[in-house]
Amino acid sequence: MKKHTKILVTGGSGLVGSAIQWVIHNGVASDEDWVFLSSADADLRNYNETKTIFEEHRPDKVIHTAARVGGVFENSLRMADFVRDNLAIDQNVLRVQKVISCLSTCIFPDKTSYPINEDMLHDGPPHPSNYGYAYAKRMLHISSQAYRQQYGCQFTCVIPTNLYGPNDNYSEGCHFIPGMIKRVAQAKKDSASVMVVPGSGRAQRQFVYSRDLARAMVWALRSYDEPDTFIVSVDADQEVLIKDVVAMVAELSAFEGEIQWDTAKTDGQLRKTADNSKMRALLGDFQFTSLEQGLKETLAWYNANQGHIRGIGPKPDRATTGLL
Repeated sequence: MKKHTKILVTGGSGLVGSAIQWVIHNGVASDEDWVFLSSADADLRNYNETKTIFEEHRPDKVIHTAARVGGVFENSLRMADFVRDNLAIDQNVLRVQKVISCLSTCIFPDKTSYPINEDMLHDGPPHPSNYGYAYAKRMLHISSQAYRQQYGCQFTCVIPTNLYGPNDNYSEGCHFIPGMIKRVAQAKKDSASVMVVPGSGRAQRQFVYSRDLARAMVWALRSYDEPDTFIVSVDADQEVLIKDVVAMVAELSAFEGEIQWDTAKTDGQLRKTADNSKMRALLGDFQFTSLEQGLKETLAWYNANQGHIRGIGPKPDRATTGLL
């Protein structure tokens, strides 16, 4: 009897992990057994718990999406937590022959030329607002290269631009789009005539729908064995101003009040334009979900899952807030 390939997904109940579940459940049947871990199954910061869960499932391959993540405010407030937790998680998880890990474009140098590409990852310090997270995730990239060099492991990293989608984390300090969805929903609930948004709205971002990243990561797990990391991003001409995204979320949510900007608050990096030419060479005419369509689907999920959204409502028993 042919042995099925056992694949373990860390962060399996998070934004990217749940998107991978969606891709697998809506794809063609294969000879793969998928296991989606959540923080309820094991605290991946803990070596013994991680060792136990890997010995239980004995995966052949891993898609590694678990991380401590947060928005600009959360990153600035808890630098040491982001360093400690992410270093521990990543070193504990790198223990099978093939691992596809998820990084982020926020780990690139702050002072650089644009568009950024994969070769520029370690060319200078990251933005000071998130250096704890950024340096920890850079070490995941370095560790993946070192394990490949010394042990022949097929460890590769993908680098998505700003992510959003169903089953995101809406806790305090969350990423921009879930934070904005929550802010608009509260303004509507309060019948507010004005909604104040932190920053100036001048920052620009390339947003990627989580299910698009999931498709790219599943492809990499099945078909990509090279050491080179690659950026997963919409094309540069689809980069959008934050103020336009806020307007789109407000319109799709039927919020009719005025939007005001609190320019005393930071915008973070004003731009992080990424070059996706390596991804295009690998995946050809990869079709991304439009921002408008992705936001519609994300808002539909948000409205349909009230009472069951991470970061809203009762806190989880395990102290893993921010762990995906």
